[in-house]
Amino acid sequence: MKFEKNNELDQANLRIIVASCAITYVALLGFLPGRSPSTYLPVLLYYAGFVVVSIGMRQAIKRWPGHYPARRIFGMLGDYTGTSFGLVVGGETALPLYAVMVWINLGNGMRFGSRYLAIATVLALAALVVVWRLTPYWQEQPFLLPMLLTTSTLIPFYAHLLLERTRKATALAEAATREKSRFLAQASHDLRQPIHSIGLFTACLREARLGEEERRLVDSIDRSLLNVSQLFRSILDLYTLDNGRVQPKWETFAVDGFLRELLRQNSEAARWAGVEMRLVPSRHWTRADPGMLATMVQNVLSNSFKYAAGRPLLIGVRPRGEGLAIVVCDQGRGIAEEHQGHVFEEFYRVREARDKDVEGVGLGLAIVKRLGQLMGLAVSLRSRQGHGTTLTLQGLPKVPAQVPRAVADQAVQAGMLTGLRVCLVEDDHNVLQATSALLQRWGCEVQAESSPFGLASDCDVIVADYDLGPQATGIDCIDQLRAQRGAEVPALIMTGHDIDRLQGALQARGIAVLAKPVRPAELRAALRGLRESVAAPVV
Repeated sequence: MKFEKNNELDQANLRIIVASCAITYVALLGFLPGRSPSTYLPVLLYYAGFVVVSIGMRQAIKRWPGHYPARRIFGMLGDYTGTSFGLVVGGETALPLYAVMVWINLGNGMRFGSRYLAIATVLALAALVVVWRLTPYWQEQPFLLPMLLTTSTLIPFYAHLLLERTRKATALAEAATREKSRFLAQASHDLRQPIHSIGLFTACLREARLGEEERRLVDSIDRSLLNVSQLFRSILDLYTLDNGRVQPKWETFAVDGFLRELLRQNSEAARWAGVEMRLVPSRHWTRADPGMLATMVQNVLSNSFKYAAGRPLLIGVRPRGEGLAIVVCDQGRGIAEEHQGHVFEEFYRVREARDKDVEGVGLGLAIVKRLGQLMGLAVSLRSRQGHGTTLTLQGLPKVPAQVPRAVADQAVQAGMLTGLRVCLVEDDHNVLQATSALLQRWGCEVQAESSPFGLASDCDVIVADYDLGPQATGIDCIDQLRAQRGAEVPALIMTGHDIDRLQGALQARGIAVLAKPVRPAELRAALRGLRESVAAPVV
């Protein structure tokens, strides 16, 4: 509907412009040698009234947008009537106004489709016949009318052929896009599962009593898994952005705590890259989408780990105007000036001679730029070769500080899951085994189930995959267990599907959700939150 509205409004705007040009042309005709302005005065007055009516139509289209065939045909009739009046009164000097007829014909056809092109063509042919009957000059030229009729028929016919080809090409492109989306959605789910299970297995290994050599091997697995996860997330982020389904979810939070948590999550990756991360403390609070902002900063940090390995990195927040800016400075090799205008393009990678191979496909900064546009943030980059790179995310609003939630001591947090009874439902054997082993290492009592049917449990928390075969989903499983217990047992869904598609059903039932691949820290934090809700008194 928006497409049609813009088309009709564009046609109305162009109608006013064309009518104004016609007024100028007819007014100039009166000053030609042997011509009198009084001859063209009726045409000028008519066109002046036509412009007034056209402005009224434009306002009506703006106020009542939509597809109204009668309004479009009324516009065509007005256009042809005005052009015909000028051709009849103006005689041979007004013949250039015929170009307006061609514009009316093609304009309506190109904007509104072949059906309106056919209607406009019939009206144009009828208008030409009427002008011929009323204009002596036209009648004196035996080949003029056939030439104009032929032109007014062949040009629209050719335009119709082009429209049909365009329509078919568009239909094929849309079908290909749907197939691509369906393939990516399925591939996304199928790829998330093994990445998710490998991450949980390595987390189990890390918490075991390992020797120094074994720990180095686990580190190598984690590094490789991190690279795969980041590449995978970048491709999925780009796919989600292309679908246009991403909208910011605004929250108010302290920027310092937000950045500290991000640095904590990236501490292992920084250690592997030999990067010392330094955070400038801040007391500022802002309002933004923390998930989107985290993705933006995460991609910037990942670039620094790749291209400024072994060098310190400084990150902080600075007041800029009435708002805030997050600034990330590294001391890497920098970016040459000829590359700086392209680094935000998709799949663009800065490669220098004798470069070692660096993981990635050049999507990180492109995603940063597009997420910044969604949140109204300006993303800028300054760099000098040999002196490092500074990237700034500017435009975050500054809001009053709020009372922060009390944070438990890390040692206390580590034991918060001890004794938590978890009913785990997952139909993928590897994921079930990995998740169960990790939860048990955290001190949970786990009831692991591979099927949602015939479940009975006295658990404190339900953790379920969304896809549990063709007959049931994780939501069905949670509903069943809650009905059996007669209570709203806290629950968590882990899924490889698009979370936004499930959000409505999950929020209505009070079910938390995590997107696979889930990092162990994310899972632990989610379970802590669910345990706190179990312990909270009912008001």
